[in-house]
Amino acid sequence: MLEVANLEVVYNEVILVLRGLSLNVGDGQIVALLGANGAGKTTTLRAVSGLLDFHDGKITKGSVTFDGEGIDGRDPSAIVRSGITQVMEGRRVFAELTVDENLVTGAITNRDRRSVAGLHDRVMEMFPLLADRRRTTAGYLSGGEQQMLAIARGLMADPKLLVLDEPSLGLAPRLVQQIRDTIVEINKAGTSVLLIEQNAVMALSIADYGYIMETGKVVMDGPAEKLLGDEDVQEFYLGLRGDEGERKSFRDVKHYKRRKRWLS
Repeated sequence: MLEVANLEVVYNEVILVLRGLSLNVGDGQIVALLGANGAGKTTTLRAVSGLLDFHDGKITKGSVTFDGEGIDGRDPSAIVRSGITQVMEGRRVFAELTVDENLVTGAITNRDRRSVAGLHDRVMEMFPLLADRRRTTAGYLSGGEQQMLAIARGLMADPKLLVLDEPSLGLAPRLVQQIRDTIVEINKAGTSVLLIEQNAVMALSIADYGYIMETGKVVMDGPAEKLLGDEDVQEFYLGLRGDEGERKSFRDVKHYKRRKRWLS
């Protein structure tokens, strides 16, 4: 469905951020894109959703293809109409608008009122909490409720591919579980998902396939179950147990070193 091939992205004509990045999202799949801050995950999303221009970014090599058609260089609204919707990091709901009004903005590219009404009913059924708060001003919702609203608003465009940027960021573990279950439900309903996360355990537990990025390129990829059980991934991205049993981040591991296949 989505193919990113040998992508190179430069900001301000001098800062090289993506370095020959390639990834694929198949029809009906959940694909996880993992990496630390600064790895290039958000830039990858901007390249897919057509938002690079707004950040002085430019694709200098490679291509982005969706359903067999090149979309790199297209206007963001045209990309939404083609079937890709992005839910941005930090929720980005319209705080002054009600829940219902936020949902309407998500369907701005759809001129079919019957279709919009049907999508609204579907979203309310999927998110009963939002149905109870449909006339509540979005700024008064909790962080978890706002994240649900952001995802629901994305679904109002009836996407074939939903791109989620750090949906679990800043949420309590119980809410992270709710977000996880929601993503699974969305996928079962027929929408493919590209999931960008730092929470590797959550992402890989529901994904079909995963990619790990560092310094603008993919350093490892494979079936999610295989990545979840990989020693390197466990050490550098999931933390590890030291000699005394304490849990450490990969940032604290002084013997940090990549294996030969990690560099390939």
